Amino acid sequence: MEHVHLIMIFLFVLFLLLGTGVWVGLALFGVAFVGLELFTSRPAGDAMITTIWSSSSSWTLTALPLFIWMGEILFRTRLSEDMFKGISPWMSGLPGGLMHTNIVGCTIFAAVSGSSAATLTTVGKMSIPELRRRGYPEYLIVGTLAGAATLGLMIPPSLTLIVYGVTINESISKLFIAGILPGVVLASMFMGYVAMWSVIRRQEVPDIGRGISFREKVRNSRFLLPVLALICVVIGSMYLGYATATEAAAFGVIGALVLAAGQGSLTRQTFIDSLLGATRTSAMIALILGGAAALSLSMGFTGLPRALAEYIDQLGLSPFALLLALMVFYIVLGCFLDGISSVVLTMAIVETMVRQAGIDVIWFGIFIVVVVEMAQITPPIGFNLFVMQGMTGHDMGYIARTALPMFGIMVLMVFILIAFPELATYLPENVRQR
Repeated sequence: MEHVHLIMIFLFVLFLLLGTGVWVGLALFGVAFVGLELFTSRPAGDAMITTIWSSSSSWTLTALPLFIWMGEILFRTRLSEDMFKGISPWMSGLPGGLMHTNIVGCTIFAAVSGSSAATLTTVGKMSIPELRRRGYPEYLIVGTLAGAATLGLMIPPSLTLIVYGVTINESISKLFIAGILPGVVLASMFMGYVAMWSVIRRQEVPDIGRGISFREKVRNSRFLLPVLALICVVIGSMYLGYATATEAAAFGVIGALVLAAGQGSLTRQTFIDSLLGATRTSAMIALILGGAAALSLSMGFTGLPRALAEYIDQLGLSPFALLLALMVFYIVLGCFLDGISSVVLTMAIVETMVRQAGIDVIWFGIFIVVVVEMAQITPPIGFNLFVMQGMTGHDMGYIARTALPMFGIMVLMVFILIAFPELATYLPENVRQR
């Protein structure tokens, strides 16, 4: 009963702070402070300062701002436009035609970005006007783009996986490699949905005119080569064991700068804008991580995570039942918080439950990313919905309805992961990392 009261107090303080418009990171600090002051004898200030410093001085964490900066460089230069020119000729012959550029474009850009919002904005700026001009239905353009952009959270380098790895003290490289196969499978399922649409609603598929010869496709592929080379350097260096996640991120930033300079689109202004954009995003995430570390400390002193883990153990839930409960929990939580906040806010308790149930934490990292992806397209706080609304002018309800099939595909992906855990565990177990 005592722990139930603790949970009620923690939740009351958290939602009171969030409801009054306090930033998520500061709200977490507030809850931690209340917990330490009311329920422990340890000085709150000293304990929180020590914890914040130790959690923020992690060398692994330096990969985060570097990957964010790499994505910002690509977003603000012509590299992303060239990527689209290289993709579209190869998509025109597939069932569903150029609609696949939304999904393939998001998949490729996700491999050099790590951010769902950056992926959505970059690919959307290129694909939406072109697909509209070709006569593709608006609901499919909006829905596939909103859903496919969530791949930025899974396909390495993923900011959510970095945050998850730092929070539970697990290898970032292993998590990145674990996300490759599930990311490709999910992208293939999205493409399968577009292909099924083209068969079922054949009358809505526009005639895109003359086919492009193989020679033209190969010639246009030169636009794709710089970005593919960057992906190979970043992911390949980790996959082959030549670099840690942080070193691969540094290679990625240098590669993006070199490619943008060689292309002639790296100006003094774009360089400054990319640096400031990366700084803003990194500072926001760092504040949330610091607040989460303080909250974890506070909960640890109150004994709440251990008590909850023991309670879950007494319930006798199977791992499958526990995963279903967590899936529903994160979907509901995602209606009110962004993905990174959801992960860091809950890991102090959820990690203990997962380890107690014998669930592989690398596999669980991929599971939680898929569930957090769903939260990106669920109202009222689905972040991709806000970005898409700003780009298209449609209301939130319309965008959420168009993305509903993609949400269903992600739910199916959760069950595929549960049925075939090797999708997430095979590569980390069989690839050497540093």
